[in-house]
Amino acid sequence: MQVKLKSTITCPECGHKKEEEMPTDACQYFYECEACKFVMKPKEGDCCVYCSYGTVACPPIQRQDACC
Repeated sequence: MQVKLKSTITCPECGHKKEEEMPTDACQYFYECEACKFVMKPKEGDCCVYCSYGTVACPPIQRQDACC
């Protein structure tokens, strides 16, 4: 399986969407929306903001590895 590195993250406050390249060596726990400045953090049970708010899960989850 090829790991996808791009995910579109959607702000739960204002709905702004932005495609971002995900890190491959660490989980991203915080992400600030460039439109409204809301700081996202993972929902309970998720390891990173991409798993909670992105269109594609983070690389470790895609590989079925333990998350960070």
